Amino acid sequence: MIQIAICDDEAYMSDHLQRMVSNFFRRKNMEITILLFPCGEELLRYNRQIDIVFLDIQMKNIDGMETARKLRANKFRGILIFITVLKEMVFQSFEVQAYDYLVKPIEEKQFEKTMERLYASIQNASKASLLVQKGYESRIISFDDIVFCEIIDRKIYLNLVSSEVIDYYDRIENLETKLDKRFFRCHRSYLINLKYLKGYKNGIAYMKDGKEIPVSRLRSREFSNVVLQYMKNM
Repeated sequence: MIQIAICDDEAYMSDHLQRMVSNFFRRKNMEITILLFPCGEELLRYNRQIDIVFLDIQMKNIDGMETARKLRANKFRGILIFITVLKEMVFQSFEVQAYDYLVKPIEEKQFEKTMERLYASIQNASKASLLVQKGYESRIISFDDIVFCEIIDRKIYLNLVSSEVIDYYDRIENLETKLDKRFFRCHRSYLINLKYLKGYKNGIAYMKDGKEIPVSRLRSREFSNVVLQYMKNM
């Protein structure tokens, strides 16, 4: 389920964009949830997962550009699409890693072009990402964002590059089948991302985030071979 936020202080524009977004993803047979926010303050107060934000630049009080800066400062790593009447605002959008911008009034051709490109990005990302479901929430985690995975008492802990730790219930055997060749199960309780391996000595894998992960004796020889093969393919 993709979580989408539309933040615009003009109700008719929010409703119009909501219909366009809903129709697009319905044609793609993708499940989405759309949340409407009338101002940047309400969007910033929302503390649950959002994957895509459509953000109006010109709003009262805190404008869209400042809202975007605060979102990024709060570790928002999703897709940000600006809505604006001023084409020149696109130059400021680079500083907040905006994906694209839509000029008001939003033309269907322009909207479809942006959304088709976005859809292709989502499809490509899903091939190298993990869908984590926790309760009623779901989240897409890129493989590149995972440093290592640990299991404790039937719970998986994903340790991310950002230092965030995401926990959810699953078997490590199930997780192993969902990951690709950059991950190696060096111990019955650990899967490490070889991209973030800094060194290995005396049964300990040293990760770039400073963590030390045990490598079992049964897996040490295979581990050395896997690391060498990984380095050849880099």
